[in-house]
Amino acid sequence: MVKILWVDDEIELLKPHILTLKSKGYEVDTCNNGYDAIDMATEKAYDVIILDEMMPGMTGLETLPLIKDVRPTTPVIMVTKSEEEDIMDKAIGSKIADYIIKPVNPSQMLLLIKKHVHSQQLVTEQTTADYRAEFGRIAQMVQDASTFRQWCNIYRRLVTWDIELSTSSDESIREVLQYQKNEANQEFGRFVRRNYKDWINRRDEDTPTMSHTLMRSKIFPTVDLNPKTTLLLIDNFRYDQWRAISAMLRGYYDVEVDDFYCAILPTATQYARNAIFAGLMPLAIDKLMPNKWLNDNEEGGKNQYEEDFLRRQIQQAGKRYTLSFDKLVRPEAGRKLLDNMRHVYDADFSVIVYNFLDILSHARTETDIIRQLTEDDASFRSLTRSWFEHSELYQMLKMLSERGHTVIITSDHGTVRVDNPIRVQGDRETSANLRYKTGRNLAYNSKEVFEITKPEEVQLPSINLSSSYIFAYNHDFLVYNNDANRHIRYYRDTFQHGGISMEEMIVPYIILQPKKLF
Repeated sequence: MVKILWVDDEIELLKPHILTLKSKGYEVDTCNNGYDAIDMATEKAYDVIILDEMMPGMTGLETLPLIKDVRPTTPVIMVTKSEEEDIMDKAIGSKIADYIIKPVNPSQMLLLIKKHVHSQQLVTEQTTADYRAEFGRIAQMVQDASTFRQWCNIYRRLVTWDIELSTSSDESIREVLQYQKNEANQEFGRFVRRNYKDWINRRDEDTPTMSHTLMRSKIFPTVDLNPKTTLLLIDNFRYDQWRAISAMLRGYYDVEVDDFYCAILPTATQYARNAIFAGLMPLAIDKLMPNKWLNDNEEGGKNQYEEDFLRRQIQQAGKRYTLSFDKLVRPEAGRKLLDNMRHVYDADFSVIVYNFLDILSHARTETDIIRQLTEDDASFRSLTRSWFEHSELYQMLKMLSERGHTVIITSDHGTVRVDNPIRVQGDRETSANLRYKTGRNLAYNSKEVFEITKPEEVQLPSINLSSSYIFAYNHDFLVYNNDANRHIRYYRDTFQHGGISMEEMIVPYIILQPKKLF
């Protein structure tokens, strides 16, 4: 039962209102002065306190901070005869939840109580009802989807509902949403399987912008239109994580574009990010610049030449931008860049590669406490927001807004939480990634994976003449038969990338314009 404390020096005159509240099932205690109110609030936890502003002895404004000392989270509704601005400023500054002007209307008071006591329940009930109504429409969209653009719209809707329902107390509706996300991802996998080779080898109106065409088709045109543009590429950055931090940037930027592009396969940094900066598929990079490409089975850093690739692509596109390029892998690198932003400000086109979320994903796999903090997508979003709020990256974005920079935020690929092991066999040269494998003599169930037996058909390099690639779908992860149980225990419910899912392949592409300060 909801418990209410109503404090008013004329409480006897309010008996009809109190009886109305009691008839609605509320428990109402009363008193006629601030001193008793503090004692009663100390002894008993109330769900809401109604406090008269004008009382003899101790006024409502004097009583309020003392109540807040003992019950800091209890909402207080202030009742006042006056709408004078200074009184309202003092009340609001003392953190009242709401106020109402005398004479008190029972319906208004009931509405305020519902707003502050039942709001979460009412929002949850309405959100659940709205999603139940939307379920059929999304299911039909999944069934009808035939283009990448349509899949982007489906993904956007599913992410929105995931965020809306993440605080719902209705566990069953969250299970329904998870079921629908899984069904959508299964259909998305079939869609990619049917179309991927055509996307790589044929350009038409249904071919999405992909990693190797991103610079030419989206980023360079934006730089051409805006004299100071910064590209922020956050590794492993998904659309739901963008939604988690976007509200924090509203005071500094307007969102000009909220869109997506398609990451190439494998959705792994070595392939996707090199393709972005080179403007080439991995096979072309290997052929044109063999000294700057390492295959999965070769030792050494796989992303050492991103700035070289980008400068080459800028030159080949005939652009004359002045370029700055910073790659931040460790926290100290972010602090160092904050202290030395001049070269970023001076460049026509500045690029900042930020690796923190990739590090966080790996830390989740290897560290129990991080795994506990990020047990599902909602908690992973929450941790992303907390990190961003206290990061050097947030400070950089504020500074870039003050300098009038257009900012592009994107990623090389997303990440997906895996829970279903798929067994494969391979020799010692087989790549180690859990979402894709490349090598020779791979043994697997072809119905469970997307297989590419001729890598050149999708512009991928081969470790040797008989190499092939396989990609995991949805929430699957690939484990070796000879050590399967250990891998399953260690990697189940971890975030991985490299395969085929909406989370990995449908990558956010955001353009922010700095707010003009007058």
